[in-house]
Amino acid sequence: MTTVNGPARPTEAPAAGPVITILLVDDQAVVRTGLRTILETHRDLRVVGEAADGHQALQLTSRLDPDIVLMDIRMPGMDGILATRSLVEAGARSRICVLTTYGLDENVYDALHAGAAGFLVKTDPPDQIVTAVRALAAGDTMLGPETTRVVVRRFLSGSRPGLEAVDELAATLTSREAQVLTLVADGLSNAEIARQLFIGEGTVKTHVARILTKLAVRDRVQAAVYAHRHHLTEPPR
Repeated sequence: MTTVNGPARPTEAPAAGPVITILLVDDQAVVRTGLRTILETHRDLRVVGEAADGHQALQLTSRLDPDIVLMDIRMPGMDGILATRSLVEAGARSRICVLTTYGLDENVYDALHAGAAGFLVKTDPPDQIVTAVRALAAGDTMLGPETTRVVVRRFLSGSRPGLEAVDELAATLTSREAQVLTLVADGLSNAEIARQLFIGEGTVKTHVARILTKLAVRDRVQAAVYAHRHHLTEPPR
């Protein structure tokens, strides 16, 4: 069943800033209800629709244009991986965060490779889910340290690019950018990097954007893979 409006939200003051719109995709209604309850207790988060499979997810994403899609991986019919790939290939603006019951689900790698921007376990604490949604809406890629390590290992099993190109690209990084890259490779968020390096979170975001441009990679996961593959993960000084 597809739901657009859903249960009424509790009466509360309007959000001070922009509201982040979210589409929930899961074949279990109880999971969707739980996620809606967690998210809609926050003024800046609003669930605009629910879908029970990948086909409905494609239809509602096209219709509602949510900022974030929380996408279950294992669903009957079209699963979350195929739905993610279809949305990315169609040029959807929405950022997709895959959901799984198991932290090291083998399909997580495939979903990220399909273009998902984040990963959550359904049993993650409510505050971590809220933090992830906000981070994704701000343009971050949301992966925990363990997930980052798993994805990196899978990428490292592939072929390696030429060292000449590696040296040329790595040499364009400033010392601070190299420090930030090391921490990105460890799976830290912008906020965690800011605390560790004693700089502002906005400054970290700027550094990350420059790193992605200089290394010619799409996102933080690819930057982490690049750092590990080319031995650029020495502790920051």
